[in-house]
Amino acid sequence: MSPVDRTDARAGADVHNGTIMPTDARCLVETDESSATVRLTGVLDRAGAETVRGALLARLWQRPGPTRVDLSGVLIHDPAVHDVLDGVRREVADWPAAEVLLDPAGSPAPRPAAAPPDLVEVELSPVAEAAREARSLIADGCARWGLPELVEPACIAVTEMVNNVVAHAVTPMTLRLAPRGDALHAAVRDHAAGRPAYAGPAPVDSVGGRGLLLIDTVARRWGSTPLPDGKVVWCVLYAEDETAFRN
Repeated sequence: MSPVDRTDARAGADVHNGTIMPTDARCLVETDESSATVRLTGVLDRAGAETVRGALLARLWQRPGPTRVDLSGVLIHDPAVHDVLDGVRREVADWPAAEVLLDPAGSPAPRPAAAPPDLVEVELSPVAEAAREARSLIADGCARWGLPELVEPACIAVTEMVNNVVAHAVTPMTLRLAPRGDALHAAVRDHAAGRPAYAGPAPVDSVGGRGLLLIDTVARRWGSTPLPDGKVVWCVLYAEDETAFRN
């Protein structure tokens, strides 16, 4: 485990030579770059649970693919903390190429895992041309994965997600795509606070305000996940839904 890549679940820890030095009972989040493992150590209570949640989500975005969370070195006395950890697993279930295994026994670390072979992503600047580049990635990915019927709905949804960053977040962003069976999982990660809010269909005489409605129309599921330094907005589209719509 690298002592530098740690997140303290409580403020006020002393830092010495890049290593967090314990000052009281708390939880550390340790990441192992040689394997897809995150280890929690110390005592995790309700006060530190949200910080640990944020650290886990940030790590899961940073390293896509299956991730094992080793809980063998952490003490948890509050059942609500288990709900927070299980919530992390549920929150990333629809991210592209993301999977969490909560391991209370501390099983042997798996072999180093490469990025999922079907994952594609691109870094985008918050400019008008970003949506066009995103659509190009979607077309190439769907052709590679045999999901041509999802090109149009995915372009609609992702264009709105990207344009929302351009118009509101105004930060660099990452677009990530991955197939899962006959579904396409798409996500856009930015670096601004604030989450999209969908209040239902816009009035017919309104101007604008239909971006989230378009996503809600073409995607079976969509949502957003706050991160410590931004958010992930994701959606899932199914080929069978598009086939049924066209028929």
